[in-house]
Amino acid sequence: MSKLFIVPTPIGNLEDITFRAIKVLKEVDVILAEDTRTSGKLLKYYEISTCMQSHHMHNEHKTVDTIIRRLKQGEVFALISDAGTPAISDPGFLLSRACIQNNIAVECLPGATAFVPALVNSGLPNDKFVFEGFLPVKKGRQTRLKFLAEETRTMIFYESPHKLLKTLGNFVEYFGEDRQVSVSRELTKLFEETKRGNVKKILSHYTENSVKGEIVIVVEGKKTN
Repeated sequence: MSKLFIVPTPIGNLEDITFRAIKVLKEVDVILAEDTRTSGKLLKYYEISTCMQSHHMHNEHKTVDTIIRRLKQGEVFALISDAGTPAISDPGFLLSRACIQNNIAVECLPGATAFVPALVNSGLPNDKFVFEGFLPVKKGRQTRLKFLAEETRTMIFYESPHKLLKTLGNFVEYFGEDRQVSVSRELTKLFEETKRGNVKKILSHYTENSVKGEIVIVVEGKKTN
């Protein structure tokens, strides 16, 4: 029976994958990978020889119809991203939506995603939170930051190293320099680190220290009286 499995992959440490995920990746007909070179390292590590096909943000609009047609013919696909859970700031939504619209079964396995350990590590309230992913680069950025300045729940952002200082500077401007933040990078990897403090302190730290790797920023929500 045709089905699309959405399979989370490790965000750094290759051993952070479930036994079930490995089993699924070995048994499906095709693995849709964001970058076949990156995913190839994971598949080689676990001796998975399943055929891979490229499926990323630059071609997903063109490939969805073909994949749906093959699924309707009875093939079983697995979708993986370079790291973490597909569709969380990665390709996946368009295909899963198309499957549902065509009555094709979709099953998402539990597994790694970067924002959960970052949130838990932050020391900030995690009973209620909002995931923002990447802020708009230009258009809509100011509008979004003004809106989020009133958000009372803990906020979670993804950011790249070369935009970190700009984003922290924006937080000082729109949220205030005393707002508490936590910056986690290289999660699960050898040089994993988390820096916590008010925005002014964290901005000062990263102004003096260059940064590499994937970054998750957790920001305290606006305090209410």
